[in-house]
Parts: sequence; C-alpha cells; structure tokens
Amino acid sequence: MRRHLSLRQVEAFKAVIEHGTISRAAAALHVSQPAMSKMIASLESDADLELFDRVKGRLAPTQRGMRLYDEIDRIFAGVQQVENAVDAIRREDQGRIAIGVMPALSGSFVQQVTKGFLERHPQAFCVVESRSSPRLAEWLVTRKLDVGLVEPGVDNPYLVSEPLMEHPLVCIMPAGHALAAKSLVRPADLDGLPFVSFTPEGFTGQRVTEMFAEYRVRLNVVLVASMASTLCEFVATGHGISLVHPVMVKAFGERLVARRFEPAIPLNFRICRSRDGRNARLVDDFVAVAHETARRVLTDVDGDGPGGLR
Repeated sequence: MRRHLSLRQVEAFKAVIEHGTISRAAAALHVSQPAMSKMIASLESDADLELFDRVKGRLAPTQRGMRLYDEIDRIFAGVQQVENAVDAIRREDQGRIAIGVMPALSGSFVQQVTKGFLERHPQAFCVVESRSSPRLAEWLVTRKLDVGLVEPGVDNPYLVSEPLMEHPLVCIMPAGHALAAKSLVRPADLDGLPFVSFTPEGFTGQRVTEMFAEYRVRLNVVLVASMASTLCEFVATGHGISLVHPVMVKAFGERLVARRFEPAIPLNFRICRSRDGRNARLVDDFVAVAHETARRVLTDVDGDGPGGLR
C-alpha cells in the first residue's frame, strides 16, 4: 500500500530542485546530507515515482520530477499568500496593497515605484509578487492582487488596463562591441551574429522573431532566457547581442551599450487593476507614482546623460 507523503519529504524535494544538490539542500533545511538523501529516497518509494536520475553521483530531475515540482511550487505560493493575508489582517489599520509585477520590471523599476508610494503612505503594508503576466491577470481577477505591472497582450474584460511605459526596443551589446560605433542599428547589421533571445512563447520574443523573418535576416540564437535580467547579464558578459526595452538596461551601467534600432518595435508595458477592486485610494496613488516613475525613467533613457541613447 502506498504511504502518504509527509510535508518534510515535500520540503526536501523542493529544496533539492531549487538548490541543485543534496548538500546545498541539506544546508538550507539544516539537516545532515544522509538525512536529506534518505528523505528523497523515501519520497520516491512512497510516491512510486522516479523523480531523479542519478548522473555521475548527482541528481537530475526527471520529467515527472519537474511536473511534481511545478505543482508543489503552486501550492507553496498559495501558502505564502495565506501567510501574507494573515500578516495583512494584523495590519489592516495601516492599509494593505498587493502588487504584481512581471519579471522584466521586478528589479529597479518596481523598487522605485514602491519607494515613492511608501513615501506618500509610510504606514501602508505592501506585498510584491513577481509572476508571469497571464498569472498576474488571473490573480487580479480573483483579487489576490490589487494592481499589476504587465506586458502588452494581457486582455481581460474584468480588468482595467492602461499604458505605462511605451518605448521601442533598443539593441544592446557588451561594452567594446563593434556595433557600438553605430548610432543606429538595423536588422542587416545583426545577420548571423550571436543573439540572446527571449523565449519564443513570450510577447517580446514573438515580436523580435517576426521582425527578423520579415527582413529575411538570419537569426543566430545562441541562448534563450525568460528573465530580462538574465538576458542582459548574458549580453554583458559577451555571449551575444539582443533587443530589449531600455528600462532593463540601466541597472547594468557601463557593462552594456544600448543603440537605437530600426524598424521600431514598440513595447508598451501596462498597469492593470480589477474593475471592482478594493483599496481604490491606495491603488490610485500607486498608479500615479508608477506613471511618474515611468516618465522619469524614459526621460533618462532618451537624454544626453550616461546611459542615454542620444
């Protein structure tokens, strides 16, 4: 008879997936390495599933293992939501706002917006969740979130959506790259060059792929990344060039060079809220601060100072 899984087994499995090795997972959960190995072995036995392949003494998750991890990650995200709700209930008198942000804006931009918002509402309690845009839309509709910063293409009749930060994509390259001598980059300039791409399923990845196909330029994709920060890091370390929204570049300073690109591929991040959402006053102020921050960021991008495109 199959035994019921324990929460400790599930935690151990999640830790091994996220930390990559038994030893690092054991350190994260403050248990011994043999104890961690025993929990993983017992989990596979109790679940009657092969969750890991053993390759040269290391554990590599199987396809079934990754399917199980995806389910566990969703469950733990739900538990985190409960913990956040409990914390928020304790602080209801201070006001609470739940903010969702797509990965591309989850770094410096959302930090600047939240900082400006808290300067207006120092007693407010903010919860910031970074998820994909479709997931954020789902959470806005179910009122798990009050406001969301999302990519274009999110269309839901239950949401109010408005433009936040429209700007054409720019061509980025590592400092010292030959294309840095140009003030304007065109598709033909990228023909055959190593290219770091967003995942083809995403909105930006689709737009870029379509543009290259239209101009019959050979796209030499050497790496694919879903996170803008990861993509920019690969470019900064010399793995290739790419096309991104300029807001993603500023944090890399002089490690990245950005140049205008034609044909223009506009990318318009959006800010969304539920049509009948709660916390209307706080959400209104957060949206106002987001727009102010976006205008300031784009002014810096298009200006003559360091990091500007002129």
